[in-house]
Amino acid sequence: MATPANEVPAIEVRALHKSFGDLEVLKGIDFSVMPGEVVCVIGPSGSGKSTLLRCVNRLEESSSGQVLIEGDDITHPDADVDALRSRIGMVFQAFNLFPHLSVLRNLTIAQQRVRRRSRAEAREVAARTLERVGLSDKIDAYPSHLSGGQQQRVAIARALSMEPDMMLFDEPTSALDPELVGEVLAVMRDLARDGMTMMVVTHEMGFAKEVGDRVVFMDDGVVVEEGPPRKILTDPQHERTRRFLQMVG
Repeated sequence: MATPANEVPAIEVRALHKSFGDLEVLKGIDFSVMPGEVVCVIGPSGSGKSTLLRCVNRLEESSSGQVLIEGDDITHPDADVDALRSRIGMVFQAFNLFPHLSVLRNLTIAQQRVRRRSRAEAREVAARTLERVGLSDKIDAYPSHLSGGQQQRVAIARALSMEPDMMLFDEPTSALDPELVGEVLAVMRDLARDGMTMMVVTHEMGFAKEVGDRVVFMDDGVVVEEGPPRKILTDPQHERTRRFLQMVG
């Protein structure tokens, strides 16, 4: 993807370290995501992918290093975390919907409390985003009455209803039955086509190859290599990357 030389990265990670007690999970991560870019982060379990994502929106506090969102250092002690989170949508592996609330209320509660939207305005945005993910008919349903794929699409709609500048996805299809994976990936493809900046931790290599602008391979807390999907996925330069791709292939 061609990028103007003076364009500020949507996400920039500099020398990021994260430890849990004596366990060092991230060991000096450096990379950036440009506006409108889709970056897929791949690697074995325990490589630090999800921890990296959680540090980017400060669900985890980094041990050292910096994370800049659109040029703002969000690791600074004075950073406004709530303002940050309104700019970044996050979709988790386990949906994280409120089970006692309807789909509509799942989509409107944060809009009203964080964005300060009226009930009517929040409902209008919710209806629009549910239509975008193909679930207009489920607006009054409860999560327990939805399939896993539908719940994940509601989770994506909930994040989109906050009108974020970028989206983070943490293995969004890994908890789904295989026949439900496609419907979630289709929504993510549409988002990418619309120009949404996305950072996606995934084990779906087909999605990474088809939709990703760049693939980042992580192992043991470091970025081993990164580059265009076809280069990384079909002609990796590092033995660790080759071994991983043989395992998942």
